[in-house]
Amino acid sequence: MSSCSDFLDQKSPSELETTDVYNSTYYTELRVNKIYGGLTQDRTYSQDLAIVWNLNSDIELVDGLGDDATNTTSERGNMNYNASPAWSKISGVWDAIYGVIEDANDVVAGVRNSNLLTNGSTSEQQAMKRYLGEALTLRAMCYLDLVRFFGDVPFKTEPSKSDLSNAYLSKTDRDEILDQLLVDLEEAVEMLPWADEVGGYTTERITKGYAHGLLAQIAMTRAGYAIREKAKEGYETASYSDATYPTQRPAADVRTDLYARALKHLSAIINNGTHQLNPSFENQWYLINQLQLDKTYHENLFEIPMGRNVTGELGYTVGVRMNGVTTEYGYGNSSGKLKLTAPLLYSYDKNDLRRDITIAAFEIKQDGKNTIESMLGNAPFGLYCAKWDCRKMSNEWLQENLKATAKHMTGVNPVKMRYSQVLLYYAECLNELAGPEGSYQGDAGITALQALALVHNRAFSEASIANNYMNNVPRTKEGFFEALVQENAWEFAGEGYRKWDLIRWNLLVDRINAFKQTYLNDLQSGKYPDKLYFNYSDAEQTKIDMNSVTWYSLPSNPDDYAGSVDGFGKSAVGTGKDKQVDTNLPTISSGLVGDGVVVKNRYLMPIASTTISASNGKLHNSYGYND
Repeated sequence: MSSCSDFLDQKSPSELETTDVYNSTYYTELRVNKIYGGLTQDRTYSQDLAIVWNLNSDIELVDGLGDDATNTTSERGNMNYNASPAWSKISGVWDAIYGVIEDANDVVAGVRNSNLLTNGSTSEQQAMKRYLGEALTLRAMCYLDLVRFFGDVPFKTEPSKSDLSNAYLSKTDRDEILDQLLVDLEEAVEMLPWADEVGGYTTERITKGYAHGLLAQIAMTRAGYAIREKAKEGYETASYSDATYPTQRPAADVRTDLYARALKHLSAIINNGTHQLNPSFENQWYLINQLQLDKTYHENLFEIPMGRNVTGELGYTVGVRMNGVTTEYGYGNSSGKLKLTAPLLYSYDKNDLRRDITIAAFEIKQDGKNTIESMLGNAPFGLYCAKWDCRKMSNEWLQENLKATAKHMTGVNPVKMRYSQVLLYYAECLNELAGPEGSYQGDAGITALQALALVHNRAFSEASIANNYMNNVPRTKEGFFEALVQENAWEFAGEGYRKWDLIRWNLLVDRINAFKQTYLNDLQSGKYPDKLYFNYSDAEQTKIDMNSVTWYSLPSNPDDYAGSVDGFGKSAVGTGKDKQVDTNLPTISSGLVGDGVVVKNRYLMPIASTTISASNGKLHNSYGYND
């Protein structure tokens, strides 16, 4: 594995008795490594949970439009919320995550029962505590994702028994699951080292920083809205809610306690200083593409370790498009599942450095003897995510890709949490508790406004532009929250966080509808030019100078530009025949926001039919899905 250290060696200790395995730190570590190995499958975090299942939001779309958006046998229909229990990959994801959880349960039980944990040497006890902390945190991470995907699910925290007496379980209410995960993480955080504090514990392993951050994330999820199987007494029901399956959140006093709990753990990360913002947003993503861990700033609290040429689809299934084989970069990629939108592109300030690092309105292809960058035309819902970029990948990857004749894994690590996310979470919690400029017991000594400014200001080379924006951020709780929602989009577009935040804020339906209306309004107002003009940065005209693109108006002299393509303004409202307006736009997320949706706010996936049929009658579907 070239992306990560050799701790991913998964030599099986299965020939040993369980008591022997967990009375050896060496074999215990191998058992922990197996948990990490389970995270690298296609049906876990190599592809599905890192890319596909985080769609759709108001800024990120699966690549299925028109008739494809209702195809329930593929990602295209299911991620447009036209989901079906018959889609085969649902059971694949379910089985794979529960497989990881089973491995984690085995480690938790094995370490708790180990003589080394209580009677070993000091170094042995410390090692076993670290392994227990890792297993508890990885299990919590997987259960959080299960809850976010499916809602109420079976909650199993012990290894399976040989007689299968604990193999078939009914659903547990998600709030009970999240509450227990918080307890588990309070224990885990005390056992783990900070990143690079102990040999081998890089940000490719579970460390104290991520355990703190995950605990905060779960607490905030617990405080947020969720669609329920039935109404819960004492909970607040959203204004947009289904009569049978209500969307609810806990009462105000419960939410206050949860936000305070999250704030405490976010403050611990900020005060410790191990994790910081990389001053360069560009360098942050360059390092990820280079498969280099940031040993200076540790902006990424946890990266799931992939292996180049072995696993990892970031840069292949999502990223800058390589349309076919090229002489410069080698074998092409699909870059097909995740797309970004024209309204997102135009929401950025033109001086925001994140815009062109996030959005690629071009593809790479071969033109005769040259590999060229080719601007996309009128594709308002088909922009690529530039954060994963073959042009920034390592020479080792390039040499392998030049020889490749089939799908070639990049080894790029999925990032489960960044420090900028910690800062925005912190700003959100503190704003809820004390407003944008207030303080609260247990905070990190900075206000919510200051935390937001740290994230926003990094994106600008001219401080005056960033400061001017921050000076105009509302100082009311409600107005500041809106600024947080927008900053979240600018900072994390394409990374798979957005959907889950919109859900807990009860903004998923609202913001998807708003994005669609914004697109139509921008067309009608003439915000999008009919044509885009641009120049190249090299004499051979193979590299586009993105700073030259005329995003905002037609040039006075088009002859000053070497190239042009149709702009988003080429589409037309009111004709009834426009492909983007009349065919594609209505189908985006149509199962969630279309006319006559089956269940209001049904963002959850169904349990697979095959999973239900194999559950001995313990499981059933809700939310209007058939079994």
